[in-house]
Amino acid sequence: MKVIAPYYEILFLPEREQVLALVEAAGRTCYKSEHLISSDSAPEFVKRIVASGHHSVIEHANLSVRFVCDRGVTHELVRHRLAAYSQESTRYANYAQDRFGSQITVIKPMFWPEGSEAYRRWEAAMASAEEAYLELLAGGAKPQEARAVLPNSLKTEIVMTANLREWRHVLGLRSSKAAHPQIRQIMLPLMGELGERLPEFFADLAEKYAEDIKLFAMFADVDRSPAA
Repeated sequence: MKVIAPYYEILFLPEREQVLALVEAAGRTCYKSEHLISSDSAPEFVKRIVASGHHSVIEHANLSVRFVCDRGVTHELVRHRLAAYSQESTRYANYAQDRFGSQITVIKPMFWPEGSEAYRRWEAAMASAEEAYLELLAGGAKPQEARAVLPNSLKTEIVMTANLREWRHVLGLRSSKAAHPQIRQIMLPLMGELGERLPEFFADLAEKYAEDIKLFAMFADVDRSPAA
């Protein structure tokens, strides 16, 4: 059994200048102020658009992110419907195969310290699930049948593509203190990076959650080698 920390990877993010130009062109169409476009007009225009709440304009730009997390987190993530998802399938992935190390990979729970009684109980449960899964496969079960014993902590990969307005909604909702800590663990570092790379769209959120982003930064430095 392999235990890893969750992480994210940005797969597609247009250049900042391209996003700004696109959003400015779309936004100025509403006001017929295209004649005010200049070489440096986009950043301030976009900031005003975001601050005013005219967020339909930023739906013209998309962002794609791969999340490596537990399946429980993906159950929350896919509830956001204004997005496209592609997820690792336990129907077809056979974790008994060599390319998966003949083992399951699980996501380490951040809320139980290693060595604690709760962590030991979790670790034992994961090992028991792995044993049952591998025994079922060895006995002739198909992966889609054997997956019935796999836990919520099972590592999965999911690619999410959404427009920038939806990303602002998702990041704001899933970074709040009311959100599950495991989803905050990947959303807060992502918010921090987007605040730096696309400040006109995300800096306000990154500033709002600045202290939490710093707090969760300790969980962001992980081994990103393939889990398979």
